Amino acid sequence: MGIEQAPTEKGREAARGLKQSTRKEEKKVEAQKGSDLAKGADRFEERSKSSDGKSAGTKQK
Repeated sequence: MGIEQAPTEKGREAARGLKQSTRKEEKKVEAQKGSDLAKGADRFEERSKSSDGKSAGTKQK
């Protein structure tokens, strides 16, 4: 859920906190890895393949 879509201020604060902690974790992982993580569709494909070596499209067929 996006920050703007949260129905209450408490929900918006929680969404902001999650987004900040995710950014921090991503930077940490990128520093350890030595390169940027894939973004968007590339990341989806990368995460899908990491579990069993098959792409998402192959799994759905």
